[in-house]
Amino acid sequence: MENVWNARIPRINEPAPEFTARTTHGVRSLQDYRGKWLILFSHPADFTPVCTTEFLAFAGSYERFRKLGCELLGLSVDSNYSHLAWIRNIKEKFGVEIPFPVIDDVSMRIAHDYGMIQPGASDTSTVRATFFIDPEGKVRAMVYYPMTNGRSVEEFLRLLEALQTSDRHGLATPEGWRPGEKAMVPPPATAKDAEARARAGYDYTDWYFSKTEIPQAQPKKKRGTR
Repeated sequence: MENVWNARIPRINEPAPEFTARTTHGVRSLQDYRGKWLILFSHPADFTPVCTTEFLAFAGSYERFRKLGCELLGLSVDSNYSHLAWIRNIKEKFGVEIPFPVIDDVSMRIAHDYGMIQPGASDTSTVRATFFIDPEGKVRAMVYYPMTNGRSVEEFLRLLEALQTSDRHGLATPEGWRPGEKAMVPPPATAKDAEARARAGYDYTDWYFSKTEIPQAQPKKKRGTR
């Protein structure tokens, strides 16, 4: 029998593992999120302090994610009853409603399919794994944090916008890139193109290192205007 820890975990640019599961908002499946971006993230356990800070941050930024066409979906191996009790406790103690679903994964099937349980950290709790899944259902980025340290929700917003910008314009984004900043032009693939790069009109440093402004979307014209 194959050791469950040797199961293949998702890879970037490959389809995310399918799932159908009970959540705090009813049954959800990966197919429900087709056509949207999805951030699927796991937390070690309900009623824990670091996880609570993360849920507060995700809730506080929920509308910002939605404006980017992205939904949030949490997961731990706790039961749905535990999730509901914790969410009610967060509302009571912190005055914050958790607007996104949380998966009940007591069987640990989804956690194993996504490599959320790491034997070096725990045999029964999910580490802080985060998966960016695009509208076609492909994994585009994976971020793993240890159980002891909380994630940065602001970084996830930044990374989401960077991924969307790369898809939209065929450009790469440099370290720490923020919307409105210049992006990286892909390096030329031929000697002829490398020679011509300096005259291509980019913010040029060398043949392999050039930046460019990102084209701004043109506002839609109102009907009846020319």
